[in-house]
Amino acid sequence: MLRKMLALRQISQRTISTASRRQIQNRVPEQQKLFQEDNGIPVYLKGGIMDHLLYGLTLTITIGGTVYCMYELFSTHKK
Repeated sequence: MLRKMLALRQISQRTISTASRRQIQNRVPEQQKLFQEDNGIPVYLKGGIMDHLLYGLTLTITIGGTVYCMYELFSTHKK
C-alpha cells in the first residue's frame, strides 16, 4: 500500500515539474505607473470602471445599512 502511494506521488511530481509552463507577461511595472501617476484621481478609483462600480456598491450598502440601523434604533415598535 505504501509503495503504491509513493509511486503515485513520484509520478504526480514528475508530470507537474516537467509540464511546459506558459510565459506570463509581467504587468506590474505598467500597473505601478498607472497607480503612481498624479492625475487627481483617488487611488481607489484608478483601476477603471470596475473600481467605480465596486466603490458605488460599497457606498450604497454602507449608507443603506446605516440608515436602516438608525431606523431600527430610533423607531418605537410596540409589539
